[in-house]
Amino acid sequence: MHAGLNLPHSCKGGNCGSCRARLLQGEICYPNGKPLGLSDAEVAEGMVLLCQARALSDLKLETYSVGLADELQIKRLPCRIERTAILSHDVMAIFLKLPAAESFQFTAGQYIDVMLAGGRRRSFSIASPPHESRVLELHVRKVAGGEFTEQLFAQHTHSTLLTIEGPLGQFKYRPADAHARPMLLIGGGTGLAPLYSILRHVIKQGLPRDMTLYWGVRSEHDLYAHEDLLDLARRAVTLRYAPVLSEAPPTWTGLTGWVHEAAIGGTPNLADYDVYASGPPAMIEAVQREFRKRGVATSRLFFDSFDYAPDTQERHKMIAATKA
Repeated sequence: MHAGLNLPHSCKGGNCGSCRARLLQGEICYPNGKPLGLSDAEVAEGMVLLCQARALSDLKLETYSVGLADELQIKRLPCRIERTAILSHDVMAIFLKLPAAESFQFTAGQYIDVMLAGGRRRSFSIASPPHESRVLELHVRKVAGGEFTEQLFAQHTHSTLLTIEGPLGQFKYRPADAHARPMLLIGGGTGLAPLYSILRHVIKQGLPRDMTLYWGVRSEHDLYAHEDLLDLARRAVTLRYAPVLSEAPPTWTGLTGWVHEAAIGGTPNLADYDVYASGPPAMIEAVQREFRKRGVATSRLFFDSFDYAPDTQERHKMIAATKA
């Protein structure tokens, strides 16, 4: 940050691997232990995760992409909960109305932080597309022990005032190159949210990208956006939608099992795709491992790891310590 550079990052928890870099010179440590997003083989190759690493000396690093810190135009803005909608037994959509006098620009796939008392914050991906930036749609999962999420589900929150910071994160839609590669989107649970923003953006802008969305949840009643996605796929010839249940009932006629395995089984020539994966750390780790085995280049794999841990004081202290 002191150098004025924006280094790649996304989850800030050491799970997604977006901040992966090669340590060429110097020494680092991990105060919270070796992050889950880094394999033993990668450690042996000199790879480090910048969001968790602490420098013990001057460092020389090789990283995949670096931008100027002011390119993101991160803002801290007040907003109001315009409305909410219960989507399932444990997922709620909240719609945040931004000030009319303020512009808020983001790229499909990015997230915002909701600022809480005591300097704490809670991260949520933006589910709405950039062309609908006056009202931001978030998909919020109820987390046991989560101060913010339990308040949302338990109280009447219409017109509640919040403060947000964003846009944040390097998980975002990348414009097509000359080949306009097809896109494979893999979501787990509310990891659907940033993918929902991306596919709505691509469809609205009429971009020439074929997209296949695999969305994995536990059971049918967890498919909180199922009807909307079916309708979108019917109207957009460039989108194919495939829901996947890990605990399917006998009456379910769709795909079953782990979502990344369903995506592999249903996608010939994986190396031809741009892959966007968003969901729990275990899913992200599996996608990273299995897709690379099948020839998908690291430069074509984009990740957003969702940490569903409660928004407790301890968790936020850790995130605050690793945010920069």
